[in-house]
Amino acid sequence: MLSVLVKPVATRRQQREFLEFPRTLYRNDPHWVPPLRAVQKRLVGYQPHPFYEAGRAQTFLAYRSGEVCGRVAAILNRAHNEYYGENRGFFGFFECVDDQKVADALLGAVRDWFAVQDIHLLQGPVDPGLEYTAGLLVDGFDSPPTFLTRHNPPYYPRLIEGCGYRKCQDLLAYWGHASMLPAITTKLGPIVEQIIRRYDICLRPLSRRHFLRDVKAFLSVYNRSMVDHWGFVPMAAREIEYLACQMRHLIVPELAVGAEIDGRLAGVVVALPDYNPRIRQMDGQLFPFGFARLLHKRHAIKKLRILAANVVPEYQRLGIGLVLLGALVPRALAWGIEEAEFSWVVESNWLSRGSLEKGGAKLVKRYRIYDWVPQGVRVPHLSPAVGRQNPLEEYATPAGV
Repeated sequence: MLSVLVKPVATRRQQREFLEFPRTLYRNDPHWVPPLRAVQKRLVGYQPHPFYEAGRAQTFLAYRSGEVCGRVAAILNRAHNEYYGENRGFFGFFECVDDQKVADALLGAVRDWFAVQDIHLLQGPVDPGLEYTAGLLVDGFDSPPTFLTRHNPPYYPRLIEGCGYRKCQDLLAYWGHASMLPAITTKLGPIVEQIIRRYDICLRPLSRRHFLRDVKAFLSVYNRSMVDHWGFVPMAAREIEYLACQMRHLIVPELAVGAEIDGRLAGVVVALPDYNPRIRQMDGQLFPFGFARLLHKRHAIKKLRILAANVVPEYQRLGIGLVLLGALVPRALAWGIEEAEFSWVVESNWLSRGSLEKGGAKLVKRYRIYDWVPQGVRVPHLSPAVGRQNPLEEYATPAGV
C-alpha cells in the first residue's frame, strides 16, 4: 500500500496545487461547479480577506507517489470562540479521493495543528465560516448545486465519519416551482395585506441610487436578526463592508426587498439569480472577460436562490417574514423566474420547515456540519435555532462571495 504524505502549504506552487486539485477530482462529475478562482484565493487566506483579520488558516495537501490526492484547511475562527466562550477549531475546503487513509491523514493534520494550540474540539466543514459556504452534502447528489452552495461526491460522508466525526447539525435546501405560487398567494394574500395595514409597513426594493449603502443596511439587518441562531457569529464592520462591495454586482435590486416600519428597516429578503451554470461555462474564471459574461442578460436566468429572509429582533413574531416573501413573489415572476431554492434552513428550525412544506416546497438537498470530540469531553451547546420567530422569518444564511 502506497504511503500518504501530508504537507502544510508553504509555497506558491503548493497554493496553486491546493486551488487546482478539485478540477482534477471532479473532472468527470457533471454536477460540480468550479469555484470562482479569484474568490477562492481570498477565502482560503492566500490573499487578504477580512475574515482572517480575526482568524487564521493553515492549508494542507496530501500526496501519494508525488501526486496530490487530497486537501484540507485548519481554520481558527477567533470571533466564534469569543462569541461562544469556546475553544474550538474548524476544518474546511476538504477535498479527497475515495481513500480512508488519505482522509485520516488530512484530518489528522488538522487535529495535530490545533492540538499544539490546546484546541481539541473540532467542527466542519465550513469554507471558511457559516456565513459563507458550509456543510457537507449528504443527500441530493443527483442535481447541480445552486449558487454559493457546494457539491461533493457521495463517499465524503463515509470518509468524514470514518475519521470519528459525528453529526452536529444539518442545513436544508427546499425547492419550489412558479406553478405552486397561485395557490399560496390566494391563501396567504389576505393575511399579508392585513399585516401590512396593521403595522403600516412600507415595502421597497434595494435602491439603485444608493445601492452600496442599502447592501450594507441589508447585511446589518442580517447581523442583528441572527443573535439567537445556531452557530451564528456577528460579522465585523470590515466584513460587512467587504461583502457589500463584493455582492453589489451580483444582487438584482428588484429581487431584494426591505420592510420599513416608522422609517426603520425592520426586515429584508434577498434572492440571487442562480449564476452557477454560467460559472461552469467560464470554468470559474472571472478575468479578463468572465465577469461580463456572468452578468450579461441576467433575465435569461430562470432559477433563483432565496439567500436570506431576516427580521430584526424587535419586529419578530409579527409576520413580517411572510410580508417580505409575499413582496418577492410578484417581482420574481416579473423577472421570469420559474423555480427557486430556499437555503439554508437549519434542521432544528421546525417553524420555517413546516411553513415551507405546507406551501408545497420540496426538500431537495441536505448539508451536514460534523463535530469531532475527544473521548470523555462534553460538547458545549451553541445557541439553538428552535423556532423563536414566525414561519419564514427564521434563517437562510447569506453565503459570502
